[in-house]
Amino acid sequence: MADIDASGGGHGKKGGGKKRGKKLSTRVDMTPMVDLGFLLITFFMLTTSMSKPQAMDINMPFKDEKMKDEDQTKIKASQAMTILLTDKDQIVYYFGIGEEVQSPQITNFGANGIRKILLEESRKRNPSYDSINVYREQYKTRQISEETLKANVSRIKSYKNGIVILIKADDKSKYKNLVDILDEMLITNNGRYAIVDIAPGDIKMIEENPYLKR
Repeated sequence: MADIDASGGGHGKKGGGKKRGKKLSTRVDMTPMVDLGFLLITFFMLTTSMSKPQAMDINMPFKDEKMKDEDQTKIKASQAMTILLTDKDQIVYYFGIGEEVQSPQITNFGANGIRKILLEESRKRNPSYDSINVYREQYKTRQISEETLKANVSRIKSYKNGIVILIKADDKSKYKNLVDILDEMLITNNGRYAIVDIAPGDIKMIEENPYLKR
């Protein structure tokens, strides 16, 4: 509230001189602004949706010497893609397993690097891959429920003939690179991947590559 203080101002001189006009001063009361500030804070607290923590499932290798061969998960060579993390922020990747391994290639963590490769391979092997984004848009517009969204996304990610990614890191790779590649799995909607121990053949492959020599 604004008040007018009329107490100020000069007085005329004695002896009938001309009187000066009174000076009026204003005072602004800021107390209501404090109440308004608290009301706005309460409003935003009640109307803002809190961000939900996101958990990421990571498949780690399970070692059991007593496990029979028929009980182990088999990966087809045509489905397997191996990603090797090196110490130079570079990625070595190849397709296949064992004797069916194709020539290794080198890429990086950029949008036109491993992300582009993963997107292309996922679309090539999974005909329903792009439907994930469709379901997410339907969820945003409230056409489907969250349970329906999760069920469809899980179904598409677990497509039996889809790509299976094996992530391997040598002892000189950075922890940041592992976090980055897991982020790429999430961004590219790849649900079939696992972090496994790097094999001696993979280490030899890295060491013999002239572009990756330490």
